[in-house]
Amino acid sequence: MFEENNISITTSVEARKEKIESEAAWKILSAANEIIIGRGKKFSFFHPSSDSQEEILKQSLGRSGTLRAPTLVIGNMVIVGFNDEMYRQYVK
Repeated sequence: MFEENNISITTSVEARKEKIESEAAWKILSAANEIIIGRGKKFSFFHPSSDSQEEILKQSLGRSGTLRAPTLVIGNMVIVGFNDEMYRQYVK
């Protein structure tokens, strides 16, 4: 998908080896203007400046309490999780 859209990855972290816990996850998420979180067949939009930190973390952390994969930082937007439609619309 990334190659098809001519998207280059500048930093990659193996989620199974480097766990991003709640506090570090919030540093990444709070720096964004917009957060899009995909879960199953749905995706939701959040704005860290106005939406609840608790709710954003609840949606973006997995059962293990670490940031869900994949997580993409694209400009001022963070995309968490995977959803085909979300990726088609927002990963460009």
